Amino acid sequence: MTFTSFEIDFMKQADVGRLATIQPDGTPQNSPVGFTFNEQLGTIDIAGYQMSRSRKFRNLARNDKVAFVIDDIPSRDPWRVRCLEIRGTAVQALLDDPPREPNGDPLDAAIIRITPRRVISFGIDDQTTEPHQLVAHVRNVA
Repeated sequence: MTFTSFEIDFMKQADVGRLATIQPDGTPQNSPVGFTFNEQLGTIDIAGYQMSRSRKFRNLARNDKVAFVIDDIPSRDPWRVRCLEIRGTAVQALLDDPPREPNGDPLDAAIIRITPRRVISFGIDDQTTEPHQLVAHVRNVA
């Protein structure tokens, strides 16, 4: 399995992540995005208003390498952070049944679908170790 049960729960509770893509000139572009974890495919799916017109969507036509980060600070005393970084490849995809905004309006049928290749998790699976003694859980995904 690509993600641990703790990481899946963490993703389901998160509201926003940050997607980094590579622009045509080779520089990175980073965007806050809404997302869902696609349990059937094991992917991260990113939808949005006018997604097909966005720079991040167009960047994928030239370079499919991406990094996606979800993080939070569940405690400030003691200081405790959690972070999930997903590095991988992404494709431009079209959904037959596009997601909807809270008011019911459909979003763009275009989505970005990330396939994980490397996962770096910190402070998610282990909530008992002292914060400064935590070690990142790093693994490659086949």
